[in-house]
Amino acid sequence: MENKNFRFETEAIHSGYSSTEHQGSLVPPLYQTSTFTFSTAEQGERRFVGQEEGFIYSRLGNPTVKILEDRMAKLEQGEAALAFSSGMAAVSAVLTALTKTGDHILCSQGVYGCTFGLLQLLKGKYHIGHDFSAMTTREMIEKDLQPNTSCIYIETPINPTMKLVDLELVATIAKQRGIPVVVDNTFCSPYLQTPISHGCDVVIHSATKYICGHGDVIAGVIIGKSDFIEQVSRTTQKDMGGIISPFDAWLLLRGLKTLPVRMDRHCENASMLVGFLQNHPKVESLYFPGQSDYENDHTIMDKQMKKPGGLLSFSIKGTKETAQLFMNQLNLIKIAVSLGDAETLIQHPATMTHAVVPEEERRKMGIEDTLLRLSVGLEAWEDIKEDLEQALAKI
Repeated sequence: MENKNFRFETEAIHSGYSSTEHQGSLVPPLYQTSTFTFSTAEQGERRFVGQEEGFIYSRLGNPTVKILEDRMAKLEQGEAALAFSSGMAAVSAVLTALTKTGDHILCSQGVYGCTFGLLQLLKGKYHIGHDFSAMTTREMIEKDLQPNTSCIYIETPINPTMKLVDLELVATIAKQRGIPVVVDNTFCSPYLQTPISHGCDVVIHSATKYICGHGDVIAGVIIGKSDFIEQVSRTTQKDMGGIISPFDAWLLLRGLKTLPVRMDRHCENASMLVGFLQNHPKVESLYFPGQSDYENDHTIMDKQMKKPGGLLSFSIKGTKETAQLFMNQLNLIKIAVSLGDAETLIQHPATMTHAVVPEEERRKMGIEDTLLRLSVGLEAWEDIKEDLEQALAKI
């Protein structure tokens, strides 16, 4: 589109696509092909050396995938984007591109379990160290940075404790030292939060979640400056091969069209459930942006998030077995480890998404055996509440 000033809801439907360039097709076509032909041998040569734009091979680029990447870049306020076969493929590509043997990564006080596993792999195989920081003050961040810190990696809200990190604060300190800031924005989607607009450098999504919204795609996306995205495209992604399929990209484009509508409903439903859970006698504590007892949590949310989101975590009074018994009593709510789907999902982080994290580390992250994470779906919130209510009554 020529107009650069459309609102988010319009960009989510139209950005990056011109029907006149695709035989007038209203919906972006699915280019389900592995390779592309050249008019001449010389054209093939020019494309391979980068003298001429055009598609070569779907591992190196595909028209359907390109539309998705352009749209995600627009929505995240970045210059360019790159799509991957999974969220972890995206995380791996970014951390591989930003580090070398002997480097150090400073992380938020908690990350997704598989990200933790990747950090351990980088440490064991390539001597790339990492530390976790609460990042609550300038002094703390400066103390935790090391001379060999090559990037700062943040989740906000943090999975699954929902703690927030002040992106502007971290980005300001990082820029003074020339350190790139990477943000996993999966929990918010670009509809609720745009880290680049707060000074961060690279945004990562597990597009499996809110970007897709329907539980039928595994994918990842990174967004950043054009030169960095080009670097990852020409090296890490090309040579390691974690590419997305054209069909999955097509499904994500379909999902993006309803992202704003879905996110509004996820947020509305979650907010309606917070009051019920907060006041329930069998719930020990509840974690939800703007409602948690974390220092400056509400101030940070107001500064960088449009709404609190569709995820919440809460602790059951009792033991791990109590939490599991509660989960087993649910009927409407499904036990599953993903999030952002139309269905409401619940999981037990200590034994599921963060099972790879040693117990001592889990507890430092705030992940107790009684903690549960709820991805609030699009059902009637009253039905979700009633299912939670009947299950709590049975423990």
